[in-house]
Amino acid sequence: MNIRSLTRGDGVVIGAAVLLFIASLLDVASCDGSYCGAVDVPNAWGMSLGLGLGTYMTGVVGGALIVVARLQPQPRKVAGLDLGTVGVVLTVAAAWALLWWTIDSDGAGAGLILGMIAALVLAAGAIAAPLVPALNAALLPAPRPAAPQPYGAQPPGGYGYPGAPQPGQPQPYGGQPQPGQPYGAQPQPGPSQPQPQAPQPAGDFSPFWFAVPVARPLFAEDGSQSPIAELAPGTWYLAVEQRGANLVAQTQDGRRGVLQDTSGIQRG
Repeated sequence: MNIRSLTRGDGVVIGAAVLLFIASLLDVASCDGSYCGAVDVPNAWGMSLGLGLGTYMTGVVGGALIVVARLQPQPRKVAGLDLGTVGVVLTVAAAWALLWWTIDSDGAGAGLILGMIAALVLAAGAIAAPLVPALNAALLPAPRPAAPQPYGAQPPGGYGYPGAPQPGQPQPYGGQPQPGQPYGAQPQPGPSQPQPQAPQPAGDFSPFWFAVPVARPLFAEDGSQSPIAELAPGTWYLAVEQRGANLVAQTQDGRRGVLQDTSGIQRG
């Protein structure tokens, strides 16, 4: 799970779901008059199990399913149904039920009014998140590349870090030779090790690091429309070749594929 794959619409869903749960703990009816001090006005859980568990928690569970589906690298299905779709249906059902609970109430309390507002916002956020560009943007911005290391400092290693040496790249000038090699000689592959082939960029293209603003699929290089991986926000990927408006990207585990949607990417 990658928390940076969450969008602003998911943030609206999370906030509304939390507000809906808080509303279930407040009074569902208002009380006016001198006798109100002797009356214990119940909340949704004390009034009816169907209201607390069947209405308020329906919306909370629906919001949770939407967020869990977003955090998954690949869509998850239960009984043939997508988790995100089931979550949207539950949020709409909760908003519809709380709307009529509020209208039918003789004196709606803070729990019903706040619950109705939270459920409506929850349902609206669940439906509009994939449709409105402003809500489809990443909730957490991608981290910027680290500042250049001072002279003499060792750069951090590890695949996925801009500037880190990648397998198959030659050592920089002044690098230490491998044990058993003469000074100044380039390391040679062993008899059983194939010579790594560097991608040949087209024209004056130079490989660069980039991050995507939202999760985007990576398609196979043979032109098929079946995704082989999903690029997640907050992770740096290496663009090794450009094919027209598309980029050939390499993932952390070495897989290569074509990124067809390059709009809004952040270069490292």
